[in-house]
Amino acid sequence: MSTIPASSAHCSYAAKTVARILLDIGAVNFRPEDPYILTSGWASPTYIDCRKLISFPRARRKVIELAARQISDAAGYEAFDAVAGGETAGIPYSAWLADALDLPMQYVRKKPKGFGRKARIEGDIHEGQRVLLVEDLATDGASKVNFVNAIREAGGECKHAFVVFFYGVFPNALENLKKDDIEMHYLCTWHDVLDVAQQGGYFSDAAVNGVRDFLADPIGWSKAHGGKHD
Repeated sequence: MSTIPASSAHCSYAAKTVARILLDIGAVNFRPEDPYILTSGWASPTYIDCRKLISFPRARRKVIELAARQISDAAGYEAFDAVAGGETAGIPYSAWLADALDLPMQYVRKKPKGFGRKARIEGDIHEGQRVLLVEDLATDGASKVNFVNAIREAGGECKHAFVVFFYGVFPNALENLKKDDIEMHYLCTWHDVLDVAQQGGYFSDAAVNGVRDFLADPIGWSKAHGGKHD
């Protein structure tokens, strides 16, 4: 199972803070009785909509503050030349993070637009530019490779990706990214959200227990509820 434990007091604080923010703005949904099928194909009793954060300026400022600190601590203060958002949910996060890090911004299309330059990268990108890929969340991390490859094909160097929320339960997600020379950074996972949700009484005991069952065996749970299982 691929998760990264909080390795410092700061990480623990960041995870709990972001988890509470996401719960407070209604971005977190627990629905074990009627599972969601995620874009990645996994069945899940939980769904998180990080895009809701765009409507909550105080909350998003705190999240971006924590993100900028974590990225700088993990990768270095002069590690990047630009920040690129993945279409579409990653675009606002990349704009805020580029501003916080005082870096240029780009965004990456899922596929080339069908006219003009047929570009996948919007913004100024040049050979050897060190680019941080930003998205809102990651399940198994597979979609990140598509965006990173687009940046690399355009001449950029991309070895780091950041998401606000990482599911943190599907096997080998981080290891598979490392095979493509990508290190993923994130602020919180479902384990963090579940802990804060239970402590704060955000959901019923039945809903919390249903999510715990999923976290204990996400592959088996997904298979049993009509989703991906390999």
